[in-house]
Amino acid sequence: MTAPEIIGSTRSTYTHAIRLVCEEKGIDYTLTERPLRAPEIYAIHPFGKMPVMRHGDFELFESKAIATYLDRSFPAPYLFPAGLRLAALTEQWISVVNTLIDHTLIRTYLFAYIAPKTADGAPDRAAIDAVMPALRAQIDVLDRAVAPTGYLVGDHLTFADLNLLPILHRVQLAPEGASALADAPHLARYYAQHAARPSFRRTMPPAGPPRRSSTS
Repeated sequence: MTAPEIIGSTRSTYTHAIRLVCEEKGIDYTLTERPLRAPEIYAIHPFGKMPVMRHGDFELFESKAIATYLDRSFPAPYLFPAGLRLAALTEQWISVVNTLIDHTLIRTYLFAYIAPKTADGAPDRAAIDAVMPALRAQIDVLDRAVAPTGYLVGDHLTFADLNLLPILHRVQLAPEGASALADAPHLARYYAQHAARPSFRRTMPPAGPPRRSSTS
């Protein structure tokens, strides 16, 4: 079977999640490193977001769709449970991470460090201070969610975990995020456990946000 081509930046949390899928499933894939808004990304995603995938003559965008396609196209281990309730819970956690937690932890908190809107480019302390109550509240929810088994869903790895782990990796690189994670013992243990996985070590991203294309 033709190897899937993943197009995106290694610095992108969503590209990282898809690489984790490939690594966990033993999929032979190629990564084409491209910055935000690169023509190759726009050629597949109408809004220029990453990652995108090309598999033979089939093209796909949005990380959840790509993960589902890869999971169904390649053999076990499967990252989306077959059972109705576990499948629903997996979708639940993917959705809340993509629509709420990513916005708080990455787009608001972390971007106040790596892409501040301050005049001098210094970290946006007002934005950081304002988002901290929501960040800590969401970390607490995640802490309670992983407490029973060390996974978000059931007692084994799903895409819900792979979708969250790149976000936790980024957040713990900044001081308040590291402190909030350290204060959440179950989540801290969860992150340490899964960050030690060979798949995570092989896909560790470099520091910094995805670069923007010079043509954007």
